[in-house]
Amino acid sequence: MSSLTRIGLLGFATASAFVALGVAGPPARAEDFAQNLGPVGPHEPILTRVGNKRVIAFYEPGNGHCAINVVVWDNSDADGNSAARVRVSLNPRPMAHIDSAENKSINLQGGDSAGSLALVDTSKMIAARAAE
Repeated sequence: MSSLTRIGLLGFATASAFVALGVAGPPARAEDFAQNLGPVGPHEPILTRVGNKRVIAFYEPGNGHCAINVVVWDNSDADGNSAARVRVSLNPRPMAHIDSAENKSINLQGGDSAGSLALVDTSKMIAARAAE
């Protein structure tokens, strides 16, 4: 993938997040922000936080895989200088784990045939498996 395409995808992710924030309406307080925990379809943003970091995640389907793009930045960074982007390609159903320095985590899971992306609460999955 060329650098120009990568830059375009990052710009698309950022633009998608701002559109989603605008559609969701303004937050009630300054420290609140819009959330979209999914599941979402291709190119739709998941918006959340992990610890003191904000997260935008979206995916592109391709050959039955989810090409996940995640942008993480410090909640107090108004200029976005702390932003970091992570890309990973997942087979259907496996998870990608994003951890913060405060021992907080989010888990992103691609759906069957790259049909969706969602945040998954693994503690509920562990409890459900223990009950089986």
